[in-house]
Amino acid sequence: MIFLMFVTGLEVDPGQLRHSGKVSALAGTLGVVFPLLMGRGSAALLVYPMEVGLFLGLILAATSVSISAQTLLDLRVLRSREGVSLLGALVFDDILVILFLSIFLAVITGTGGATGMAGVAWVVLKMGLYLGLFTFLGLRFIPALVDHVAGLPISRSLIAFTIVVTLLYAWSAEVMGGMAAIIGAFLAGLLFKRSHFSEQIEDGMHTLAFSLFVPIFLINIGLEVNARELSAGSGQFVVLICIVAVLSKILGSGLGARLGGVQHKAVPAFGSRDGAKGGSGPDHRRPGPG
Repeated sequence: MIFLMFVTGLEVDPGQLRHSGKVSALAGTLGVVFPLLMGRGSAALLVYPMEVGLFLGLILAATSVSISAQTLLDLRVLRSREGVSLLGALVFDDILVILFLSIFLAVITGTGGATGMAGVAWVVLKMGLYLGLFTFLGLRFIPALVDHVAGLPISRSLIAFTIVVTLLYAWSAEVMGGMAAIIGAFLAGLLFKRSHFSEQIEDGMHTLAFSLFVPIFLINIGLEVNARELSAGSGQFVVLICIVAVLSKILGSGLGARLGGVQHKAVPAFGSRDGAKGGSGPDHRRPGPG
């Protein structure tokens, strides 16, 4: 979903994204806290240990930014105020889950002291350094490089250059920043938005993503699901977790959006679309271009 998130970044107005910071932060934060607490409570009802409950809560808190972004694109609401705020909340959610997961691992592995907290601080520092450095480099060089590449006598030079930079940003986000690769791709899209050829790039990348890589990604998700791995007595557990996953996102993200000033009629959209699950987050496998 890398190219999909790049296209999403091209669709978003950076200024509008900055203005929605309060709503995004509140919806993203409560969209993590509620699933974490409700997941822990559900595990306690089923007499699971505390660490299992916390891990379950983290799983429920994780959101698929890419699938939610595709939904917003399909509904043609990504450029609306609510759409931009929701996308910001999804990115904020993704970063928070990584931080909480780092803290969880530090505590569970017994390194919750100075060494463990130093590891958590290093995670935060890596994220900040990546975002700061690659935002600066993008603002400084990408528009000029795009203008230069556009003048080269090479077929599809802009698209080829865009693919290279997008994959570089995605790879560096995961390897250097400790974040999901799609966050780097989204950042690249925001930076390419400033170029004079953003519409031409968007047309080419949109065709590439939606005609090939996005369908392959969704098919791959279906192929990886194996219902036969569920035991005969796991039906009640699955139903409970599905209910908790939906309700926790609706309550958490919806409340955060309301506290941020979103109109009452638009609040349910934050919870319902923020509940998409599909594997966002850091993946130590090699990121695919979809």
